[in-house]
Amino acid sequence: MPLILNIETATEVCSVALGKAGKVLHLEEANHTNDHARIITRLIGGCLNATRFTLRDLDAMAISSGPGSYTSLRVGASTAKGICYALGLPLVRVDTLQAIAAANLSVQSAENVLYCPMIDARRMEVYCALFDMENMPITPSEALIVDTSSFQEYFALGKTILFSGNGAAKCRKVLHNPLTIFSDIVCSASHMVPLAHQAFKKRQFVNPAYFFPYYQKAPNITKPNPKFSLLT
Repeated sequence: MPLILNIETATEVCSVALGKAGKVLHLEEANHTNDHARIITRLIGGCLNATRFTLRDLDAMAISSGPGSYTSLRVGASTAKGICYALGLPLVRVDTLQAIAAANLSVQSAENVLYCPMIDARRMEVYCALFDMENMPITPSEALIVDTSSFQEYFALGKTILFSGNGAAKCRKVLHNPLTIFSDIVCSASHMVPLAHQAFKKRQFVNPAYFFPYYQKAPNITKPNPKFSLLT
């Protein structure tokens, strides 16, 4: 059974999980931090030490591929790719939103319910997609500014929508439809483990040399205003 190290860095949560045969052996997680580059190797070491495995015991690496924070996703991707290069391991990509949807489905699956994981994207914007009860996407991932008209076409059809992820709190403020459900589930490498195992069995690998996270949007880079004008 494959031993896979899963890395999740799409949001403020930095998370590493060691999985075997689709089950979580150990999880190391640091919440509400944006210091992923400093702590990710410590989390990896914690997983391996707790289970008495080494990097050379791994059969593959799995990376949360986005959407999410530009900087955070790059940290996770570079770490996973570096391990793959060093040890000749295959790389599996796991869609960040689909992993959150899978976690919700594992605890609450019902007909006529759609699952909408959301990643915070500043202000009232989120990265989101809709998934059915088979965890298949029915809408592509998009950057959405949430307002009172959001998702009304699905509510009009009588669909219940379960919102989750760190961006779902924004919907609580503006969506008051009785067909809304909110979950506290957010990003975690533990949610990736079953999906990574399935991808490994199907040999759905990506070439580390050509893998880049899906950022959804370009990074928000601003130029500082000069305090003094130059006199010529």
